[in-house]
Amino acid sequence: MALSRSDTSVLGRWWWTVDRWTLVALLVLVGFGYVMMLAASPAVAERIGASSRHMFFIKQVAYLGLATLLMVAVSLLSVRGVRRLALLGFAAAVVLTAATLVVGTEIKGARRWLPIPGFSLQPSEFLKPFFAVVAAWLIAEGKMPGSKVWGASIAVVLFVLVAGILKSQPDIGMLLVVAAVFFAQFFVAGMNLFIVGAVGGLGVLGAVGAYMIFPHVQSRVHRFLDPESGDSYQVSVALEAFANGGLLGRGPGEGRVKNVLPDAHADFVFAVAAEEYGMVVCMVIIALFAFVVVRGLMRLLGESDLFVMLAGTGLLTQFGLQAFVNMGSTLHLIPTKGMTLPFVSYGGSSVLAIAVGMGMLLALTRRRTGARAEDGQAAPASAVAAGGLG
Repeated sequence: MALSRSDTSVLGRWWWTVDRWTLVALLVLVGFGYVMMLAASPAVAERIGASSRHMFFIKQVAYLGLATLLMVAVSLLSVRGVRRLALLGFAAAVVLTAATLVVGTEIKGARRWLPIPGFSLQPSEFLKPFFAVVAAWLIAEGKMPGSKVWGASIAVVLFVLVAGILKSQPDIGMLLVVAAVFFAQFFVAGMNLFIVGAVGGLGVLGAVGAYMIFPHVQSRVHRFLDPESGDSYQVSVALEAFANGGLLGRGPGEGRVKNVLPDAHADFVFAVAAEEYGMVVCMVIIALFAFVVVRGLMRLLGESDLFVMLAGTGLLTQFGLQAFVNMGSTLHLIPTKGMTLPFVSYGGSSVLAIAVGMGMLLALTRRRTGARAEDGQAAPASAVAAGGLG
């Protein structure tokens, strides 16, 4: 339905103020998620002995559909609404993530999931976007003129709490992503260069410590440096898939890697795309992720609200870093890490959490002017009549 620029309804104001180019790019990624689900899920369902291949398929259809609705619904929020959602969501995510240490389901030596009938919830996935926004809020409040709030100090305390919970699961990969996002926000907020170097050194020491303490981290690093030192089956098969796919791929449904790769529908879905659709489609997927990140950062350059700038930086860093880790692991550019490809990999918790994060990004980057910007409300449609799709 066409919406007039003079439409002052909630939907009308949203349509003329939201960044439609970013929205379209995200919806295209969701479309790739549907395509890859059709490609990989039947073979995976048969291999793992799922009672119904159709149910396996329908569940992901529901996840992606719900994620799309959730992303659009969250993008309707004002800046104030995003802050409130993040605060409530962060509190709930911390409690549920901590609960996994007590009642969580153990899979491959880690307790990251809560057993729910018909669904396995990984609350730490929701912890990432909510913490990024809450940390941005605290840092921005602490930097306001005359502020008596020790925002940065509180943010650091919350980070230590989150880090402790993630370490106990353990989920070192997610901990490194959260730490990188947190560091990026402090850097954008104007952290002293001396402190930047000190924090960077602590990050290196933390990575070395994780290597020394956790056997599974040692194993992954050793297999990355020397594939012959351990089981590197999944990476080897994934690289074969890229070679088999070539430039244009073997064709839809003609891939073989999904029949033998355990995580073909999740962590290694990029390899399935490479084999069936070729390097051209893989480059399109990479370009879409790069477009969302670069487009978002360009829009943030014009922001005067420090909170919006920091929150947007955190959400974009998280989105781009997660995509890089997934694709880099598949291509053997970095040690393997069980991390999904946003919107493309199979999974309920991951796709819904990413939808919430991108919904908050779309809400924060909507065009705002004058007093409405201070209240966190989008500008009326007439104020952006010349904005078009820009």
